[in-house]
Amino acid sequence: MEGDHSASSFTSAVSLDKLGVSSIPQRYVLPPSQRPSPHVPMISTTLPIIDLSTLWDQSVISRTIDEIGIACKEIGCFQVINHEIDQSVMDEALEVATEFFNLPNDEKMRLFSQDVHKPVRYGTSLNQARDEVYCWRDFIKHYSYPISDWIHMWPSNPSNYREKMGKYVKAVQVLQNQLLEIIFESLGLNRSYLHEEINGGSQTLAVNCYPACPQPGLTLGIHPHSDYGSITVLLQTRSGLEIKDKNNNWVPVPFVEGALVVQLGDQMEVMSNGQYKSVIHRATVNGDDKRFSIVSLHSFAMDRKMGPALELVNDQHPKSYKEFCFREFLDFISGNDITKGRFLDTLKMKKL
Repeated sequence: MEGDHSASSFTSAVSLDKLGVSSIPQRYVLPPSQRPSPHVPMISTTLPIIDLSTLWDQSVISRTIDEIGIACKEIGCFQVINHEIDQSVMDEALEVATEFFNLPNDEKMRLFSQDVHKPVRYGTSLNQARDEVYCWRDFIKHYSYPISDWIHMWPSNPSNYREKMGKYVKAVQVLQNQLLEIIFESLGLNRSYLHEEINGGSQTLAVNCYPACPQPGLTLGIHPHSDYGSITVLLQTRSGLEIKDKNNNWVPVPFVEGALVVQLGDQMEVMSNGQYKSVIHRATVNGDDKRFSIVSLHSFAMDRKMGPALELVNDQHPKSYKEFCFREFLDFISGNDITKGRFLDTLKMKKL
């Protein structure tokens, strides 16, 4: 795949790290009000850790579903353990991710693009064509479901990237199906709700590298945002993810060995008619250590319109959101700086 002509002016965060810069370029420096605060005390919000093995135990399954429902309503985020994805599959996916970002710059730049509609693209920031301030991260994003449609376009270097990342992609796709069934049940919907739409949906993998940063207090790895899809499943190598709680406090998500972080996206907030909230999150960076994450974003099909579930709309809970599809979200981020406004806010219907 040929890179963008705009690549000539592009220097990635990983490249700056390899150059050993002692200060970050001005385009990465956030205004003081948007910088991470180094002295915020630990917030008391507790992020639930859900043991998914309890779903096979009829004596506790209802309690687990209730716990997930509370997490979706109160926080929009939880962690899962005993999720049946082998540690070796997760480790090997992170290994090939590390190898990819260690490639010579010219090799990675073959996949560079500023077009957010490209099914496979390497880049930095969120949308470097629009962002006023860049994010201190590099990424490779690729469409991943159905895997047979897209895997031939993924990076061919490292040579085992497709094999090892493909194993993880398949496993996390199975997990997201299971998680969606539980979340639907916690809303009082049928487990098989939107089954066909989910099977015909999309999965986008965002593989991120957050290099060590010489001035971590001036920048972020990712600016605050919510994901567009139904749910996001995140694998991380160390802490750095932070979520905004209902009191507008930033809460660090602890690193739990072997756990996966589950975040609700805008589609789930719309589908639940506002009962559940998509979580606003950001990534901080570290002065000493790199952080890697593999983010699996699950969505309905590109042009499948999504609105509140009719079962969750009534006189007490009128329809609160307009319908939308994934393509409309992509059009929004290609034309807007998302630090200045959420896509979700454009969907909210004004109350009379």
